[in-house]
Amino acid sequence: MSAIDSLLERLYTSGLSHDAGDHERWNRCLNITPETGQFLDILVRETKPTRILELGTSNGYSTIWLARAAKSVGATIDTVDMLPSKTEAARQNLAEAGLLDVVTLHTATVDEFLASFDDQSADFIFLDSDRGQYVTWWPELLRVLKFGTLVVDNASSHPEEVAELRELIRERRNLDAVVLPIGKGELVVRMR
Repeated sequence: MSAIDSLLERLYTSGLSHDAGDHERWNRCLNITPETGQFLDILVRETKPTRILELGTSNGYSTIWLARAAKSVGATIDTVDMLPSKTEAARQNLAEAGLLDVVTLHTATVDEFLASFDDQSADFIFLDSDRGQYVTWWPELLRVLKFGTLVVDNASSHPEEVAELRELIRERRNLDAVVLPIGKGELVVRMR
């Protein structure tokens, strides 16, 4: 097992333990599943994006999965979380993984984060944040994403919370979308 795999295993286990405690939702790790991490790794390696945006850094668990694959294809990642404590935890974990060179960490709201990017400046977005805001962010996601790939976590575990977003995606005739039964359900959106 590689050092990164050992770190990922440790972060996943400690995240589950942390989240089992009495914490407010915003203070939980809410990490993706290892299967979702493997899926993101494969998808990045196959699609070979140049710039990845991750909306929802938390402790950097998903960021490490993305960053390892990004490094192998020459891509960079910008990732955002609104809590400075989570940004710092992610920075430490990415440093331990030796992947800080491909990741830029941001502490901001997703609205502020997306507003700072040029049109069509990213070709892969991983969305794992405040599901109640996805519809609000949709116009900015479309503006920033040069299709590309959009992956939305929790599409099966919280279908009611992504239903409006799925309807907006269905309304655009140039997009194809599918929910894959990986982890908590991954909604994958690509240009037709």
